[in-house]
Amino acid sequence: MLTGQKKLALTSATPGKTQMINHFLINNAWYIVDLPGYGYAKTSKSRREVLGKLITDYLRNTQQMTLLFVLIDIRLDPQTIDIEFIEQLGHWEIPFALVFTKADKLGPVAGQQKVEAYRSRLLEQWEELPPHFITSSKNRTGREELINYIEQINEQIQN
Repeated sequence: MLTGQKKLALTSATPGKTQMINHFLINNAWYIVDLPGYGYAKTSKSRREVLGKLITDYLRNTQQMTLLFVLIDIRLDPQTIDIEFIEQLGHWEIPFALVFTKADKLGPVAGQQKVEAYRSRLLEQWEELPPHFITSSKNRTGREELINYIEQINEQIQN
């Protein structure tokens, strides 16, 4: 969605297909890094553990990571695994933003209610909430806001 190139990062209807870390160079200036998902996957428990270690090692040891986008399916109520992952990011002091995906699958009111449910749940532990974006790759909702945010971050780094 961000690059406008449908075949840049292949997706699957089956969760858990991304099993490697993929780097995409953008404008010969910065990278988008696609990590495997940490949540539900149609794979064995041992494989999920391997992927969990891969994600953890990357997040804890990568020096050049500026910001992590945590993708959350907007159709779902707050998931314990998402909340625990977000809390772990705070413990590790990893800057992040929330990206609610698949906004085209819900109406705007229902989507906003799901986002508010997540925000309320996070406020039980957090004093300040990270930025959040509501997106849809199908109709490009939130694309400009997300790109503008990335550009702001890149400008801050350069300055």
